Amino acid sequence: MDSGDTAWLLASSALVLLMTPGLAFFYGGMVRAKSVLNMIMMSFACIGIVSILWVLFGYSLAFKGTNPLIGDFSAIGLNGTLKTLSGTTPELVFSAFQLMFAIITPALISGAIADRAKFGGWVLFSALWVTIVYLPVAHWVFYFNDGKGGWIGDRLGAFDFAGGTAVHINAGAAGLACALVLGKRRGWPREPMRPHNLPLVLLGAGLLWFGWFGFNAGSAVAANGLAGIAFMNTQVATAAAAMAWIVTEKFRDGHSTTLGVASGAVAGLVAITPACGSVSPMGAIGIGLAAGVLCCLAVGLKFRYGFDDSLDVVGVHLVGGIVGTLLIGFFATKDVTTADGLFYGGGLTQLGKQAIAAGAVLAYSFILSYLLAQFVQKTIGFRITEEDEVSGIDQSEHAETGYDFASTFSGGFSGSEPRRVDVTSAEERSVKA
Repeated sequence: MDSGDTAWLLASSALVLLMTPGLAFFYGGMVRAKSVLNMIMMSFACIGIVSILWVLFGYSLAFKGTNPLIGDFSAIGLNGTLKTLSGTTPELVFSAFQLMFAIITPALISGAIADRAKFGGWVLFSALWVTIVYLPVAHWVFYFNDGKGGWIGDRLGAFDFAGGTAVHINAGAAGLACALVLGKRRGWPREPMRPHNLPLVLLGAGLLWFGWFGFNAGSAVAANGLAGIAFMNTQVATAAAAMAWIVTEKFRDGHSTTLGVASGAVAGLVAITPACGSVSPMGAIGIGLAAGVLCCLAVGLKFRYGFDDSLDVVGVHLVGGIVGTLLIGFFATKDVTTADGLFYGGGLTQLGKQAIAAGAVLAYSFILSYLLAQFVQKTIGFRITEEDEVSGIDQSEHAETGYDFASTFSGGFSGSEPRRVDVTSAEERSVKA
């Protein structure tokens, strides 16, 4: 055991866990005020659900066995991991690190179905999705066993350093499937559904950016030079994507927005995730620029094709994951990894492997996620009623509200009667009428 590697992996695990509350704030600020608590709850529920499933059977199915498609049950209850090593770190620490990836991946999906998913339906869907979709894909991509591990990473030889396929394409395809099953929000796209709290969005984006260094650099599983490369690549790609997004906004809309810089940063983080251990810092800047432009343009696809991806999970995570995964085939260099991409004289071989990996995960996740969402909808129900959607999902699902408007708008006016302020939305007034 190497104490430095172990300390870095423990710290990285904590950083990755912080990303899920960061995502909760990021998504929470992007929805309307009457949905903020529900969005935060969906992320926090994933922490509870996945942590338990991971110990019971999740780690074993993802990181054990010799089958290329799924693991075995040899480490049920984390049996056999308490005193063994995974490389230079305790296996239990490696398991904890991978647990944090498993937690945030289903949480990403929630942004596609904001404002309209039953909390109980979300809990059931998350548990089923992690078991049936995430664990096999994690096995394909992340499990290495001297050529006897998962078919994408260990056998095909596709590069995915920290989860562009297993996390972002996986979650993005699932988000699209769920959005199609649940249908559009009431009033979308006719009515504007603007973010209710942009400072909260920026806070969430900052926490995601901070935690992502554990996500990417921690995936070196050691405190070494590769971790340093992943760290630098993460920073510069994210910066490039944030700038590319707001420049694209400026040319397209005439102004750059705070929501744009936050979304651009996340797009860069997504795109560099699979590539951070395969490219140089200049390659990382190229990937970031491409992601910023392409993801900014891709968020408009939902209006063209009519699917209500509430918080742009498809445009940012699915498209960003595909961009980062495919661009490895162009920007990979033997100065960092084991094969050159097209721009470094490596031909099309690596690009072909990257395309197979991206396509396989996208298809598997979309089909299974669609079937799981249909199952939940037809059994316990996945979508709230129209009445509950109008009155607010926070109140109907959790009997709470994120903001106490009654206290804000009552009392405190000395010398006169308190003013009566109508905080009912136009949507709610029309329903009451």
